[in-house]
Amino acid sequence: MSDPRPATHRPAAVVILAAGEGTRMRSTTPKVLHRLLGRTLLGHVLAACEPLAAGHTLVVVGHGREAVTASLPGHARSVVQHDQHGTGHATRLALEDIPAAQGTIVVLPGDAPLLTTDTLARLIAAHEASTAVATVLTTEVADPTGYGRVIRTAAGDVVRIVEHADATPAERAVREINAGVYAFTAEPLRQALGALSTDNVQGEEYLTDVIGMYVDKGLPVRIAAAGPRETEGVNDRAQLAAAARVIRDRIVTGWMRSGVAVLDPETVWIDVDVRLEPDTTVLPNVQLQGATTVAAGATIGPDCTLIDTVVGAGARVQRAHCDRAEIGADVSVGPYCYLRPGTRLGPAAKAGSFVEIKASEIGAGSKVPHLSYVGDATVGEHSNIGAGTVFVNYDGVAKHRTVIGSHARTGADNMFVAPVTVGDGAYTAAGSVIAQDVPAGALGIGRARQRNIEGWVERRRAGTAAANAAARAADPQGSGHPPDGGQPPDGGPADGEVGTGR
Repeated sequence: MSDPRPATHRPAAVVILAAGEGTRMRSTTPKVLHRLLGRTLLGHVLAACEPLAAGHTLVVVGHGREAVTASLPGHARSVVQHDQHGTGHATRLALEDIPAAQGTIVVLPGDAPLLTTDTLARLIAAHEASTAVATVLTTEVADPTGYGRVIRTAAGDVVRIVEHADATPAERAVREINAGVYAFTAEPLRQALGALSTDNVQGEEYLTDVIGMYVDKGLPVRIAAAGPRETEGVNDRAQLAAAARVIRDRIVTGWMRSGVAVLDPETVWIDVDVRLEPDTTVLPNVQLQGATTVAAGATIGPDCTLIDTVVGAGARVQRAHCDRAEIGADVSVGPYCYLRPGTRLGPAAKAGSFVEIKASEIGAGSKVPHLSYVGDATVGEHSNIGAGTVFVNYDGVAKHRTVIGSHARTGADNMFVAPVTVGDGAYTAAGSVIAQDVPAGALGIGRARQRNIEGWVERRRAGTAAANAAARAADPQGSGHPPDGGQPPDGGPADGEVGTGR
């Protein structure tokens, strides 16, 4: 896809600083690999930078460098900072990796997931439209604690950037902060980086000292402004959650403006790679994660989590957890349904309340209405699975498959002991354990015949409420005896024996 921006606004390189440990996260995971809305912190920064079409995208790695490097997309490569000696040192290592690069070098932190492509493009355009050797992205915040302060003259010219630890009380009162995002001209930057010292509180090479060096030499430095929310970094779990809320709001607002109905945006979380068609409805307390896609006219929610799940047009999914499932058009799922990986529901199928399905195909129009487990199975079209059914797919060593044909009716409280096949149009009796194949059009019964022992309660539970109730039922007028229990005269199933619990 062509880039609409002028070629002069394509930076020679983007350098992302991602070597820090992030101790305030209190985590064994490198800070830049903490996730929000389907991407890592670093992933959000890379996604904002990718449309800039930089000649090189370099990520300076240090702590947890193997994991960070493994997470990089194909257009980015890592530069290792074995010992963390500051942002200036990290930037110098990156430029040593691209000694021939000329033009604009963008430097930014790997823990700023709220930065947008538009802001970075404006920074580059402002830099290249001026004679500045550096353009600094700044913002004003109510509480600048911990941030580098931008020190200006009375006329507004930049004097230097001072880190919080090195600032005087007067300098700490300044509310304009350095966002840690810069556009530099390559050659002057190389020269300045080579002259950096570690004469500061932290004993590091500060990239911010380059700005003071430029000013001392009379080289022009410019400022580009950004909103405070976009420039916020992430240093701890509380800031991670705050950043997630901002990204959540951006994503949900974008989908609403694209024709998706979101009834309660504050309770809906949609990952960056989710795709929704217009006229989708998303009800409260919904989480759409991974590569989930939802077609037009579908309704999701309330109270659903969908992970890498495909939902067809007009489907209805409520109070369900669906993980790597395929839900066809006009399907009904839930409430209280669990679709596990490998589940495929054909058009107009149903997976009802308290149903769990795993690695199974349910054909068009077929129903698993309630209280059932279907695992490693194929169910044909327009069949009904009775309530309380269990597909017994695991023998303790291996999984086995069950096949139910089309237009079949299975009874309530069935167990299908795989491998087993029930043919097209077949029935199975309620309460059956089906361990042998049932031919097409046959009735399968897998249970012992019922036997009633008359008078058992009065003999064995004499004096109990149950015995007294039985006595009253047997002789409501105080005389006579209950009729004998009967069996079907032909030895076949009694009426109601083939109950499916629909």
